[in-house]
Amino acid sequence: MSRYVLIIFTLLLVLTGCAGSGTSVKPPKSLEPIKNQFVIRKIWQDDLGEGASDYYLNLRPVLANNILFSIHFSGNVKAYNITTNDEIWTFNTGSKIGSPLSLYKRVLYFGTSEGEVFAVDAKKGTLIWKSAVSSEVISAPAVVDGYVIVRSVNGELHSLSSKDGSLLWSNQQRTPSLTLRGTSAPIIYNDLVLNAYDNGKLIAYNLQTGNILWQKEIVTARGRSPLERIVDIDADLVIKDDVIYTTAFQGKIAAVQIGSGQIIWSRDIGSYIGMAVDAYRIYLADSESRLWALDRNNGATLWKQDALLRRSLSKPVLHSGYVIVGDFNGFLHWISRGNGKLEARARLKTFNYTNPELDESEDLIYPKTNDILATPITAGNLLIAMDRHGTTEAYEITYP
Repeated sequence: MSRYVLIIFTLLLVLTGCAGSGTSVKPPKSLEPIKNQFVIRKIWQDDLGEGASDYYLNLRPVLANNILFSIHFSGNVKAYNITTNDEIWTFNTGSKIGSPLSLYKRVLYFGTSEGEVFAVDAKKGTLIWKSAVSSEVISAPAVVDGYVIVRSVNGELHSLSSKDGSLLWSNQQRTPSLTLRGTSAPIIYNDLVLNAYDNGKLIAYNLQTGNILWQKEIVTARGRSPLERIVDIDADLVIKDDVIYTTAFQGKIAAVQIGSGQIIWSRDIGSYIGMAVDAYRIYLADSESRLWALDRNNGATLWKQDALLRRSLSKPVLHSGYVIVGDFNGFLHWISRGNGKLEARARLKTFNYTNPELDESEDLIYPKTNDILATPITAGNLLIAMDRHGTTEAYEITYP
């Protein structure tokens, strides 16, 4: 059975402290005040729902044509017009929601904690179909014409018909007895389905049949205790130029050739958070919230930023020349792609829209309600971020 990642982190850090100096769990690193190098202007704030509530879920919104679709653990999906600040519709599933949204051709797809998959009309907010799978779904479905690929927490991969939700094929990997609270989302690439698992494997399936075409062990479990042997690949996969990038908790980051499944390079940097990739670099938040920039061709370190150490960062997002991450206390951080320098900062739930007031003196009070779990999203010069309880804010950014 899965455990919450924060519990596992606490146990790991306690064990590390006991084995070393005898100190207790290390706290997040305090923020050093910085001067913003460009203008970040908050243009609206709204409470769109319950968000992830007290659960460790990346319920990221989706933005399309100025409509923000948000999803909430309580069971609601909402459509919100960011131009007029009006709610368009709310759809109630009647179930606790576990996965982020996927939007494909005006249909929203998502999964629930009860092992259901929903397809909802994005324009009307009405149910198209609902289907049952083997267990809880907490990662976003992958969708193309004819197929909806869904990963369950028990290690089973399901292919459903995008027309009516009927089962086309399924395939299962054995799940270790102790895992992190998370699953890597499946990804469709041409006629392949790629998915990574809690046993450290990356597997390519035929989209039409579900047959395994190749599998590669990215990281091998080592150590005596179940905690030491956790090798979950929970971070979402990223594809760039026929190469797939994957990273495992307590393990490795690897670049894998999609056609053959051969590992091009790998190195020992583990993450459960995720990464972003551009033409030249990989930007990775590791398990201790260090930010790395790696050469995409060989994995060499280009820079490392540890100013946000242990701040429980969100998955990085790229915007203009910057990497942006959210943290446990509602702060958003802009880091230069070129040199890793912290260039700007904003904070959710500050009320001066023209110049968000930052109070670093309140930084380490550990207000769980401020946690940014959902990956921020960008569109044009906008950045939209949501905290774990559904407070959502939009920022207009004027870059130099």
